[in-house]
Amino acid sequence: MQFFDDPSATTSETYPSRRLFARRCTHAFLALGLLGANSCLYGFASGSGLPKNLKSVAVQPFDNQTAVPELQREVLEQLRKSLRDRLNLREAPEQRADVVVRGTIVRYEVDLPAGVSADPRQTTSTRRRLQITMDVEILDQTTGRALVKRAGISREGQYAEGGEATGRRDAIESLVNELLDGAQSQW
Repeated sequence: MQFFDDPSATTSETYPSRRLFARRCTHAFLALGLLGANSCLYGFASGSGLPKNLKSVAVQPFDNQTAVPELQREVLEQLRKSLRDRLNLREAPEQRADVVVRGTIVRYEVDLPAGVSADPRQTTSTRRRLQITMDVEILDQTTGRALVKRAGISREGQYAEGGEATGRRDAIESLVNELLDGAQSQW
């Protein structure tokens, strides 16, 4: 073995520990690469994320404690669509359904200013917001236990002046997404 300050020594002879280190690094990177390639074989199967025995759902019209009658229909339609599309549940009558969804639309506040002008002479707002609050229960009828029970779920939607329906649709969609995301994380 040569010393490091010997000018006649070659690089591979001078630094045997570097060569060994490089070889070990190469082996480590190959092992990590194989491990990474093997981990790609694992994945999530598409499906509902629900227990396998739950295949059907009944979404009951929510009690509506607000003065907006169309809100009940819009919530019902969005829930049915999302449960069918995202969780792969088919609709069934309550007596034969594996899962039952019930709830109450507790509050609907509209025309809340989202932004106002700093000029005191100009008090109009071009953006408005609304807020919807609901209580929801998702019940597994096969076991009789509540899969999800949430009270006071609240979401906002923003809309341009005169576009309340757009803000309401966004708020309902956000509420349903939060509900299903939270429910799937528990299953």
